[in-house]
Amino acid sequence: MKVSEQDIKTVASLSRLKIRPEETAEVTEQLDKFLTYVENLKTIDTTDIEPTTYALPMQNVFRADEVKPSLERELALSNAPLAEDGYFKVPRVLEA
Repeated sequence: MKVSEQDIKTVASLSRLKIRPEETAEVTEQLDKFLTYVENLKTIDTTDIEPTTYALPMQNVFRADEVKPSLERELALSNAPLAEDGYFKVPRVLEA
C-alpha cells in the first residue's frame, strides 16, 4: 500500500500530532511498511484457527475464598500513629 504525504498530514491532524516537514518522508516510509505488513497478514489462512484472547492458556490466579481468623485489634492498632477507643484516629478532612 502506498502512503502519500497528504495521508500523513491527514492522520497527523486527526491524531493531533505535529510532524515537522523534515520528518514527513521518514514517517511516510514507516507507515507504508506497517500497512504493507498488515496487508501481508491478511493473506494468511486462519480458517482452522480458533480465536483466542490470550496467546497462552490462562488459569484462575485468585486464591480460594476461605474464612480465616482476623488480626487481633491490639496488634492491628500497634503501629497506628493515633488510636482512640480501639479505632484508628485520623485527622479531620471535612470542615464542620
